[in-house]
Formats: sequence, structure tokens, C-alpha cells
Amino acid sequence: MSAAPEQIEAPVWQRELRAQFPILTGHPELVYLDSAATAQKPYAVLDAVQRYLTTANANAGRGTYPWANRTTELVERTRRRVREFLHDPEPDRSAVHFTSGTTEGLRAVARDWLVPLLDDGDEVLVPFADHRANLDPWQEARRLLAERGTDVRVRALPYQASSGDYDHRALTDAVGPRTRFVAATHVHHVYGGDMNVHRLRAAVGPDVPICLDAAQSVGHRPVRLDDPALDVDFVVFSGHKAMALPGTGAVWARNARGPAFRPTGWQGTPNTVGIVSLGAALDWLDAAGPDRVARWTAALTTRLTDRLRHLDAYEILGCQTSLAADSALPETQRRHGIVTFRHRDIPSDDLGFILYSHGFMVRADSLCQAGAGERDGSVRVSLHVYNTEEEIDRLTDVLTSLV
Repeated sequence: MSAAPEQIEAPVWQRELRAQFPILTGHPELVYLDSAATAQKPYAVLDAVQRYLTTANANAGRGTYPWANRTTELVERTRRRVREFLHDPEPDRSAVHFTSGTTEGLRAVARDWLVPLLDDGDEVLVPFADHRANLDPWQEARRLLAERGTDVRVRALPYQASSGDYDHRALTDAVGPRTRFVAATHVHHVYGGDMNVHRLRAAVGPDVPICLDAAQSVGHRPVRLDDPALDVDFVVFSGHKAMALPGTGAVWARNARGPAFRPTGWQGTPNTVGIVSLGAALDWLDAAGPDRVARWTAALTTRLTDRLRHLDAYEILGCQTSLAADSALPETQRRHGIVTFRHRDIPSDDLGFILYSHGFMVRADSLCQAGAGERDGSVRVSLHVYNTEEEIDRLTDVLTSLV
């Protein structure tokens, strides 16, 4: 086994950001490594929630008194902040609708926007080995159409066996004259890899709408819709993975291909406090610097994989060319804040309990992966800007002791 990486003092900016998370500073004996499931909340978000609930709590769009007006203003402000955070190049054309999270957002796109557009014989391409939230809604849409006598085919996006991302060369052959829609994932929730969605547009052509599950990218790395390479029609994400409260999320719709996206049915009371927390979270993340956050978490995941690859007792899932810190291969699929692995002898749920006995909180199960993905349980370590190199080294010391 090679020598452990040299310990590097965390930069001042990272220590200052970490200090803004009271749940972490209040429990120094614990190490939170499950940010892909939900991110912790900084003081700025907690303070915004308390301030709203104690000064302006009311319903939005349903009153003329000051508290109601203030709530409506805060909801609309967050709508603008979503567009700004995503670097929306045409904010006057797009739409932002709030949901309870990514799953509900994807279902809304499937049920309220896609179903009315499809005819008998049409095809949609969707991921069969990503999170279930980005497969089940499209299967549900197919069933709804079948009940009406419309036969639509749901086809699987092709994957590269070596890297785990989409096989864009094979995708060109999979796209046909009846392809009407493509659903994709930005960062994979198990492998942590960038799925290279910038290549999708060239493969599917200029007219096919693309819906992007950005649950593991928004709040974790820059998502810039002003970049022509990210020419997608929908971006769906969860607020709680971006440091906002649970039960909130958003659908951003470009409204460039097909009709404007408008959820059907009566829109009841919105999750006003969750929406307020989302606005505060986006403010905090903008101030922290999404580029800086992404570089820090990428460095931590590289540090972890570089140490784990020397331990024969562990199988690291995903692209194998990304395991060495000094890898310069062009096909290297870098991990973005997520490292998932198995012990060759210890069941993953047992390993999760062992790690918690040492103070590490990780995810240990099948990770909600769709049917064509991993069938066995695994341990997922997912990181954010508040994690440290010292935590990574402590974790790998424990994992080494179990070899």
C-alpha cells in the first residue's frame, strides 16, 4: 500500500464556511457523509426561516394585507433567484414552478407536459440505471397513455460499461424519427460521475426536448444554462439537497420546444417557508462560490478514491480510471462529491453500522437505483463543502482496519 496522502490544512475560507453549520459544530464527534441524501443547513437558511415565521408568515397570492404581500414577494423573489442561480439566458421566456422535490417535479413534467404531446408510436429515451425518480415517472406516463389506447415506447438510454455515463455514440443510433423526448441525469447519485449531458444535444438533434434531473448537481456544482453546451428544456432539482428545507424543489422550463410548461389542476397553498429557505440557500451558495464548492468536493472524492483503490478488500463502483489522483486519461470520469463502494466480505448494511460506531454517518443500502442498475447494497460516502480532508483520512483509517 502506498503512503497516505500528505495532510493539508484546510483553507481559511473552508473553515469559515464549515463554522456556519450548527449541527456540525454542535456534534464534533460525528462526521456527516450523506449529503447526496440531504445537505445540512447553514445559519443563513435557519435564520431566514425563523425571521419569516416570526415576522411575515401568511399565504401567498391570497391576501392584500402586509404579511400576505410580503410572503408573495418572497416567493416571487425565490423564483427569480432560481433563474439567476441557473444563469438563465432568457428569464422572460422561461418558467419556474415550485414542487416538493425532484420526484414530484419529474412527475409533473411527465404527467402535465409530456403525456398530452405523445401519439401512438412515439418513443421516449430515459435512464434505466439512474435514480428511480428519473425512470418511474416516464413509465407512469406510458401507462397513462396505454389506458387511453395510445401505445408509446419507453426506451433505455445506452450506457458505457467502462465509465458508467451515457454512451453517446450508441445514442445516435437509438434516436429515431419518432423520438419525442429524452430524460437524463446530470450527476449520477451512485457513481458520482458527470453524465456528460452536454453531448446529448448533438446526439438527439436540435428539436427533441431534454429533461435534466439535477438533484445531485444544483447546490453542489455550477449549473449554467447560459452555456450553449447545456441546451436542455427542463432542469428539476430538490431544495433540501441544496441546503434548503425538506419538501421543496423546483422545475425550471425553458419553454423553447413544445408548449409552455404549466402544471395542471388547482394549485393550492405553496410551501412558503420551504420556498423562503430555498431563496436563502441559493444566496448562501452564491456567496460561497459554486465553483469553489465543486473544486473542494472533487478534491475530497479524489483523495478518498485514491486511498481506497489500494485496499483490495473494497470494490469501488463506477469509472475505474478515476481512482488514481494523477490519472490524466481522456476517458477519466471524475467523481463529484460521491464515492460508492462495497467490502468484499462485510455486507454493506453491516458496514454502515460499523462506520456509525466510529462516528461516520453514511448511506448503506441499494440507493434507490432503477432496475437496470446495481442490485446489491453498497456504502455511499457523499460530501459537501463542510467536509474536511481530516474526516476523509479518519474514514479511510477505519476502513483500512477492516481489511
